[in-house]
Amino acid sequence: MSWQDKRDEFKKELCDILTRIGALKFGMFTLADGKLSPYYVDLRVVPSFPEAFTRVEKLYRQVAVNDLDLKNIKRIAGIPTAGIPFASVLAFSLNKPFLYVRREATRGRGRRVEGILNPGDTVLLVDDLITTGRTILAAAEAIRSEGGLVKEALVLIDRQEGGKAALEAQGIRLCYLVHMGEAAKILYSMGAIDKEQLNAILKQIVS
Repeated sequence: MSWQDKRDEFKKELCDILTRIGALKFGMFTLADGKLSPYYVDLRVVPSFPEAFTRVEKLYRQVAVNDLDLKNIKRIAGIPTAGIPFASVLAFSLNKPFLYVRREATRGRGRRVEGILNPGDTVLLVDDLITTGRTILAAAEAIRSEGGLVKEALVLIDRQEGGKAALEAQGIRLCYLVHMGEAAKILYSMGAIDKEQLNAILKQIVS
């Protein structure tokens, strides 16, 4: 089976996981970057479901192995807070040193990057999903300010709200398993969401 065929199966697997653990919700939500959204994908609950967590980590690893040049990645960094558990287990499974980025600098040392980071180290940023890209870009700025190199970021879901282009403008390539338009259509075909919910997701997409 080709990687593309496997990827299509993994997209369906992720949508199945979202449905089973109730991670997709509809209403009116304020996202981390301040945007309003008629739906919310709550991947923070995944580690509370060990079986789902194991399956999700497999998905991260498969995308990383097939879409990234891992030999040129020295360290893996988790984005606060949702990306940290996924990044830590991915780093362990790939035998890469793990870092995480704080939202604010610590007192004393005044650092935002926790862990060993050497000047010139290439760091893969890992988060759960991407919307506008502001959170990932803030983490990239923190790592770059301490001498690290950031060329790629990995997420499960691209919400298609400008994040990919924002990262590219700063020299960062976005790798992801599925974009939200694809996920919505898969969820609809599974009967997990209705036509109104499908349209609510699709209307939110800007790119």
